[in-house]
Amino acid sequence: MTTIIKNSVLTAEIKHFGAELISLKTNLNKEYIWEGNPDFWGKHSPILFPIVGTLKNNSFHHNRMEYHLSRHGFARDMEFELIDATENSATFSIQSSDETLKVYPFEFELQLIYTLDKNNLFIAYKVINKGKSTMPFAIGAHPAFALPNQFENYAIAFEKEEPLEYYLLEDDLISNNTKQLEVHNKQIPLTYDLFENDALIFKTLQSDSLTILENENPILRVHFKDFPSLGIWTKMNAPFLCIEPWFGYSDTNENSGNLLEKEGIQILKADETFHSKFSIEIL
Repeated sequence: MTTIIKNSVLTAEIKHFGAELISLKTNLNKEYIWEGNPDFWGKHSPILFPIVGTLKNNSFHHNRMEYHLSRHGFARDMEFELIDATENSATFSIQSSDETLKVYPFEFELQLIYTLDKNNLFIAYKVINKGKSTMPFAIGAHPAFALPNQFENYAIAFEKEEPLEYYLLEDDLISNNTKQLEVHNKQIPLTYDLFENDALIFKTLQSDSLTILENENPILRVHFKDFPSLGIWTKMNAPFLCIEPWFGYSDTNENSGNLLEKEGIQILKADETFHSKFSIEIL
């Protein structure tokens, strides 16, 4: 089942399974979201919750109990309920259940709110701690943008001039090894060689947005002011690029296994609510 929202400029389609954005088109029928061809990657824009990335040994411990969580958590594999809809907005929700408590012992509600405003799609996250104890979590976006033409025709531009040091993954965990991107006029030409070691992971950035350009012409911009971290990723020879605003990232080999001590983790007290949002601007 899907829900479609639209305004005079854009139309967005969201799948209830995973509350996943599967299409974002202009009124000229130009598609900006990756089609999800499983030959490369069968997703479009999954939600990462209650972890981002991979846990060491895919496990953590809490109150002397061990729990197992797969990469990026379970929200992307759950059926969301549509709890509110207008012509240009839709709100989806999941809540903790007996099944989620087996792998993540915290009571929560997660809401995703999609809203179209002119040439922007806003995607807001709302995490509610419905339990009586402190709740550690991570949350992130993973939208894949369609790049249908020659990959080398595209570039990315960061909002600010800054040193772009990123962390390398080793066995899906964050290593202590870093590299620095060569930047010219805040721009980086896209090549598949950039991603030979998997995603580019920025723990912190000064920039609040990133723009995709085709033949030096800006085509879309992702605004992520609320988010401290960012991942950029594609697969070899795949015609898409993921721009991923995150709260949190994979474990390191030194991680203790205690989620409350995890680098980049968010801590939500009982009955508190976490809010964040990012947006996709079509240029």
